[in-house]
Amino acid sequence: MNLKENKLIKYFYEAKEELEKVSWPTRKETLMSTLLVIGVSVGTAVFLGALDFGLNKALSTLIAQ
Repeated sequence: MNLKENKLIKYFYEAKEELEKVSWPTRKETLMSTLLVIGVSVGTAVFLGALDFGLNKALSTLIAQ
């Protein structure tokens, strides 16, 4: 049995060939994308935290009356 006839070996061989075709991002592009994701995540957390705080205060005021 030829080594390339084994399905598992063939899978890894073809996966390696496909990975060689991939256009990988540069270090700068990766850094910028990472910073963008972190920035959007922090912005979303701050917005949702402020919204939660505001709604909590409003609901507390309504219940206290």
